[in-house]
Amino acid sequence: MILSRRKIRFLMIKNNLVSKYTKLKYRNHKTMVNNDQISNVLNRQFNNKKPNEVVVSDLTYVQVGGKWHYICLLIDLFNREIIGYNAGQKKTAELVQQAFHKITRPLNKITLFHTDRGNEFKNKIVDEILITFNI
Repeated sequence: MILSRRKIRFLMIKNNLVSKYTKLKYRNHKTMVNNDQISNVLNRQFNNKKPNEVVVSDLTYVQVGGKWHYICLLIDLFNREIIGYNAGQKKTAELVQQAFHKITRPLNKITLFHTDRGNEFKNKIVDEILITFNI
């Protein structure tokens, strides 16, 4: 017999049954907001004419094997190509640093690095990369 989830739910409610199975949900962790005054150089101009001119980045979470993991992507706005990436269990500056290490292009060609200014991007490790390569 094949039943829909709605029918199963109806039968469980009717018979006062409660499922032991619960679906794992992501819980958002409260963090301090980065309120530093930084000028918006990119100003939503996402169409660049030169390769490596602007690199954008963000972290997102994905569920792998029942556990949450983070992935950091570095994307060249010229052709929307992923030029660097890294994944890990923690949302840290080291995750971003390893994504930079995977870039095969010369880092000194990048003129602008644009992010959402999360804490994993505003720290000494990432600042050293940006200063070293004059980004």
